[in-house]
Amino acid sequence: MSFSRRWSIGFVLACSGCVHVPASDPDLACTIPTISEAQALSVMQTQSTALTGLPFVNGNQVTLLENGPATYSAMLAAMAAATQRIDMESYEFDGDVANKFADLMIMKVAQGVQVHLIYDDYGTNAPSALFDRLRQGGVLVVKYNSLNPAEMKNFDVNKRDHRKLLVVDDQLVFTGGVNIAQVYENHRASYKIATTAQTLPWRDTDVKIAGPVVASFDQLFTQTWREQKGPPIEDAVPPAGKLPGGTSVVQALDGSPRDHHPAIYKTLLVAMAAARTSIHLTTGFFAPPPDMVEALKCAARRGVDVRVIVPAISDSDSTIAAGRADYDDLLKAGVHVYERQGVVLHAKTAVIDGQWSVVGSSNLDWRSVVYNNEIDAIVMGPDFGTQMELMFSKDIASSLEITAARWKHRGVGERLNEFRARLVSFLL
Repeated sequence: MSFSRRWSIGFVLACSGCVHVPASDPDLACTIPTISEAQALSVMQTQSTALTGLPFVNGNQVTLLENGPATYSAMLAAMAAATQRIDMESYEFDGDVANKFADLMIMKVAQGVQVHLIYDDYGTNAPSALFDRLRQGGVLVVKYNSLNPAEMKNFDVNKRDHRKLLVVDDQLVFTGGVNIAQVYENHRASYKIATTAQTLPWRDTDVKIAGPVVASFDQLFTQTWREQKGPPIEDAVPPAGKLPGGTSVVQALDGSPRDHHPAIYKTLLVAMAAARTSIHLTTGFFAPPPDMVEALKCAARRGVDVRVIVPAISDSDSTIAAGRADYDDLLKAGVHVYERQGVVLHAKTAVIDGQWSVVGSSNLDWRSVVYNNEIDAIVMGPDFGTQMELMFSKDIASSLEITAARWKHRGVGERLNEFRARLVSFLL
């Protein structure tokens, strides 16, 4: 969800002095020449490892989950089967669905399972009674960057935990864009009356991963837990014996505000620079920094098929306007832009050259680059890439393409909204 949907711009501006907004990076190449698809993928993998310090791990099985209800069903089943430990991190944890997860967490504690929960204090609207009940039931709970002055661990309220992460028994991990939030139940609403972000169905994407890379994701969870000074917990211990897995190569990609080094963002820019045939992006929030705009334009100009799917309706009108402010430049360069219809698009995915795929929590906006604690999964290979392309094609079929001719005839009011939003795009 958008950070800006409830706080006023004035308040955020008052707090933005402690934020380091990155300038254009001269070390990021517009194009990385390669002689083959294999070499391009090797460049992407090598550079991602160098930028993040995190390895690619072989022997994993990756399952694509294309909506919130499917993700919840798989999560709840995995948690119900847990025997040792459950670690969950979520920007939002509220609504009836949060109560359902809480009931299961408390039940698992009673069965002897360790259960840990991190939730973001800004993103979550649940009453304190829910977390009191969890704590009383034995669940260890951490509130990320509390907004209560008496509880603040630092005064940079811009830094939020935007991750969506569940690790079960150090064998299974779920990650992507799906919050623990009631909006995913909007699929029950009538399309004839659903016209806003509060009534439309939400379209999102997660992955379920089994295999040795799960340990890398759980290490990132534990790191955040300790940085937030949560109660002492042990490092998760992978179970003895052979882990269930498959043939996928996966990297757990950490995007955190701790060192002002936007690793997820730079990794994506390098992958765009090395792309040979296609860059297909889906994002719930599109207010790209200048380097991102230039990377998209550069790829399109050298003949790469660049397509970006963004929301037509969102819970942040300002973010939509800020993204639209870049349409002119992108369209002139040959980038294809589509606005997804009939749903609130909240997914954050990328598939490059059909073989380099990303599913995670990070959007193509300033907030994901500069402020948020994010987490993505990079999956290498054509098998998963084919699934991603099929999903992308389905979204394209339900989208309206923004052509140069169509965009030229937009109204004066829309243009003014774009101008105003561009001025504060680094806060969105």
